[in-house]
Amino acid sequence: MKKLLLLLVIIMTASQVINAKVSKAEKQALLDLYESTNGTSWLKQWNTDQPVSEWYGVTVEGNHVVEINLFRNNLSGIIPPSIGNLNHLRILNLAFNTLSGELPNTISQLQNLEILKIEMNRLKGNLPSEIGNLVNLLELTAFNNFFSGSIPDSIGDIENLRVLNLSSNNFVGHIPDSIGNLTRLESLGLFENSLDGDIPRNLGQLVLLKELVLANNELGGAIPAEFGQLASLKVFQIQNNKFNSYKNLELMDTREFLVFDYDKDDAKLDFKDINFSKTRMADTKFEDEEEH
Repeated sequence: MKKLLLLLVIIMTASQVINAKVSKAEKQALLDLYESTNGTSWLKQWNTDQPVSEWYGVTVEGNHVVEINLFRNNLSGIIPPSIGNLNHLRILNLAFNTLSGELPNTISQLQNLEILKIEMNRLKGNLPSEIGNLVNLLELTAFNNFFSGSIPDSIGDIENLRVLNLSSNNFVGHIPDSIGNLTRLESLGLFENSLDGDIPRNLGQLVLLKELVLANNELGGAIPAEFGQLASLKVFQIQNNKFNSYKNLELMDTREFLVFDYDKDDAKLDFKDINFSKTRMADTKFEDEEEH
């Protein structure tokens, strides 16, 4: 009898999970996304007559949408402002599509968001100045879009961030000093923008960094001496900028580097502790010119 009751409880629990219903606001936000991104042209479409929990790429827990993963699913069009109504969302992956328009300001309402992947699209305009409201974010990847303007200072408020990649966009202005607050950061990619000015000295506080890619910008001044504190770096690329002094590179522990790219002809430095058997040091300026 006890076994029968237990079986009934399991069946009823499973039934509740299968038939989980999200709120009208959350379902409408999903329908808005489907409509505004030409859902009928997606590679894997939604049957909106089915429960939301059965829609491709959507994960529902506790009657709330917690994940949307539509990676490489032929989305086009815009991200609707109602995306901000999915306030239980933890993962939003819209990468490798052809989304256009601006990232809506309402994205900053998703304060439970941990992963935001919007790379390899055609998004443009500024990053929302309120992006720093995403205090639980661990990963923000937005490379290969058409974002412009300056990188918001508020990005330094996302203190749990592990990965930040804004490479291959049209960002201008200085690297915000506030990025130095991201002391849990392990990967920082700002490659191929139009960033200028000096590198903030407090980037030397990011001692967990394994990857630092600042190449192909218009950064100037001297390499900060504080970079000598970045003992965890494996990948370091600063080539194709406008630095006037590379001397402080000699303060860095390069023994564990796997990739180390800088403008060697300009620097004329001697790194006796580099393990050339495992470290790639390329004259990337020449290579890039050849590729174009």
